[in-house]
Amino acid sequence: MSGRKGDQKKQGCLYVVATPIGNLEDLTLRALRILEETSLIVCEDTRVTLKILNRYKLKRKLVSYFHPKESQKIPKIIGHLKEGKDVALVSDAGTPGISDPGFPLIREAIAQGIKVTPIPGASALTAALSAAGLPSHRILFLGFPSPKREALRKELLSLKDESATLVFYLPLRKLPLFLQLLQETIGEREVVIAREMTKMHEEFLRGNTSELLKTAEATSLKGEATVLIAGKAGGRKKSRKEAAI
Repeated sequence: MSGRKGDQKKQGCLYVVATPIGNLEDLTLRALRILEETSLIVCEDTRVTLKILNRYKLKRKLVSYFHPKESQKIPKIIGHLKEGKDVALVSDAGTPGISDPGFPLIREAIAQGIKVTPIPGASALTAALSAAGLPSHRILFLGFPSPKREALRKELLSLKDESATLVFYLPLRKLPLFLQLLQETIGEREVVIAREMTKMHEEFLRGNTSELLKTAEATSLKGEATVLIAGKAGGRKKSRKEAAI
């Protein structure tokens, strides 16, 4: 007789798996087990994820999932989950959904009643905060800022009176312009630039805005960095409903 509870097919689980931000030894034991057990791994760049799989001698089916083509892949992934198969979602580095692809898929899985389970681990955000030496009891994570000069200027100006430690992800080629606009809008603040975290050339650059601007203008840096800016002493405190972590 159809329609009975016992006839309903069990859906799979979407695991949101944090992967190393540099050093492959930072993959957790639980993450390793999940990657080994799931039948499908959804990733940004298959070439990047293959480095992790090869390091741990894993062979799994990979499906690329990256902005702006995320919406095209969601139906197939949801279909896989509804067939009762577990799926692991990873990004190129760190935790999916934290300024990385993942949010649309996670939201759709929740809407479809599919279980979503986090497998916590590496994150550039928490790694940088833990070693920056800036107040971390109250932070405002802003992800990647606008690439356009005037939009960036307005964004920084709106944060002038913010008391929380500000955290951005930033391509290092844009660091001189970012620091220049930071000095013009917010002024002198204590700033920490974390780059190459967990890698051989890991570096934390610390100083005030003008000092680090001189360093950025005199040095050619590549890759991405996490930029942390001390909040204004006695500045505006946001309500609990606002996006402060």
